[in-house]
Amino acid sequence: MTLKDAQVGMTVRIDSIEESEMKQRLMTMGLIPGTRVEVLRTAPLGDPIAIRIRAYNLALRKDDAEKIEVSEAV
Repeated sequence: MTLKDAQVGMTVRIDSIEESEMKQRLMTMGLIPGTRVEVLRTAPLGDPIAIRIRAYNLALRKDDAEKIEVSEAV
């Protein structure tokens, strides 16, 4: 599944990031494979989504979240 598909309240682990012009920027923001991410909320119209990664909150557009493959964290 992708980060776009994760539901509010879920904690997921990043598996990979699709090759794109945004990949380096996403990784610079801390979205690195193996990192745990908590989905905090979505905007009223569904875009963007708010996530907690490491010690900060981040808002991502759904187009960018779709490029991030995740699995449910154990």
